[in-house]
Order: sequence, then C-alpha cells, then structure tokens
Amino acid sequence: MTARADRPNRTNQLSTHGLDLRYGDRLVIGGLDLVLPGGAVTAIVGPNACGKSTLLRGLTRLLSPAAGTVALDGSDIHRMPARSLARRMGLLPQQPVTPDAITVEALVRLGRYPHQRLLSPWSATDQAAVDEALERTGTTELRDQHVDQLSGGQRQRAWIALALAQDTELLLLDEPTTFLDLRHQLDVLDLVSDLHTESGRTVVMVLHDLGQAARYADHLVVLQEGRLAAAGPPSEVLDAALVKSVFNVDCQVIPDPETGTPLVVPRGRARRHATAVAG
Repeated sequence: MTARADRPNRTNQLSTHGLDLRYGDRLVIGGLDLVLPGGAVTAIVGPNACGKSTLLRGLTRLLSPAAGTVALDGSDIHRMPARSLARRMGLLPQQPVTPDAITVEALVRLGRYPHQRLLSPWSATDQAAVDEALERTGTTELRDQHVDQLSGGQRQRAWIALALAQDTELLLLDEPTTFLDLRHQLDVLDLVSDLHTESGRTVVMVLHDLGQAARYADHLVVLQEGRLAAAGPPSEVLDAALVKSVFNVDCQVIPDPETGTPLVVPRGRARRHATAVAG
C-alpha cells in the first residue's frame, strides 16, 4: 500500500507533555515529556513492567491521562473525533481479542471501518486494501479459515493484516513479533521497514529484543520504571552503560556485522561473576 496522493502533508509527530498514566491508584508512567518523530520508525524498549505497553495505550487514547497531554501534530488526541483519529492512527494491541467464529478475511475487513460511511457499499478500494494486507502478511491462503483455529503465529499475522488494511499514516504495534518464530519475526520487521520506506509511514512499536530494535528503528525510546531513560538514534543512545543501568546486564555493545547498528552481546556467566567479585 503506497501513500495516497489525497493525503494532506502532515508530519504525524506524536508528543507527550507531563503525561501521567495510572491504573487505579498505581502510577505507571509519570511526568513523561516525549517527542516521537514523524516519518520515522520508533522502537520503545525497556525491562518488563516498565510501562511500554501502557505508554502505547496512552498514545492511542485507549487509556486516558491522569495528567498531561498526548498530541498528534500539536493537537490533543482526546479532542479529536474518534473516526478522524482512526483514519490516521492504527493499533495492534498486545493481546487482541478475536471475535467468535470469524474468518481471517472478515477480521481484516474490520480494518476498513474508519473509511466507511453510513449506507456506503463495500468498494473495490476496500477490497484491494484487504487483499494487499493479506498478501503482505502471508495470510492469503488463510483467508477462509477461522481465526480461533489458527496457530499463535498465524493469528498474530492476521491481526497485523487488519492493522495494514486500515491504511493509516501512523501505525502503532505492541510487541508485533509475539508468538512468531525467528523467520516470521524478521518478516514482520522487514514489512514494517518496507511500509516506512515505500510510503513514509510513521511506525511506533514496542519490542523486547534490543538488537532488533537497534537494527530496524530510526529512533529508540528507553523506559525505566515509567520514566524516560534515553531517547534518540540507536547508535547514539545504546551503549553498555545504558544496558547495565536499565536492564542490569553486563554486556558489550558492538557493531552488527550485517548492518553496523548496535548489537548487544551479554557477557558470559563466568565473566559476569568475575566482574561482580572484582566490584
């Protein structure tokens, strides 16, 4: 899917100012000031329970701020009409709930909802978007199968196809490689890279693998206990000191032999033990 000529010239920059996100009385994200560059691929990384998925929910209006704001191109997303926001922003949540007895194609067709108008017929444009999304995610042969009968990896690719069919300028993915084997992880991340390169889509994704984040992202956001530990190009922010401070892992950070991007190499157990004793 390529960028349409009728799309206005927008930067698709997400930003937060003084953002607090809570679940009940528990503060998860506190006082966050952050700018996610438009027209780039951003990866959000950090230890478990540091607030990565919570932040993504806040950026997509699934979770209302307890304080502060979230803005898209300077406009508060909570003041934007829901359908208008859905035409600009697509989301793949971490654990999407599949409707009962729905086929893969029917699921992916749901991605076209923001583009529908009352009583408007299903169009050739809608079908083309669905067909392309199925093809790009390798799910064309699964289109008539029920989603609840698929493997975890197949189900994940079907949900990614729904997000692609929505055809938004801004795509947010919460751990898109979950349930996928290594080959399909790379396929998904290559697809994300292609969407950015071919049509300038802005992508924000939560990842666990630091090497994959550094390889595929233009911009890295590192969270620690709900606060910003670092942000910027991976080559500038990802080093051994940061990994030790945030993840409590002794490592070397070396150039990836394939891409030259930062590659985290944890020290072996004996080296870790020797370092701890020396310290």
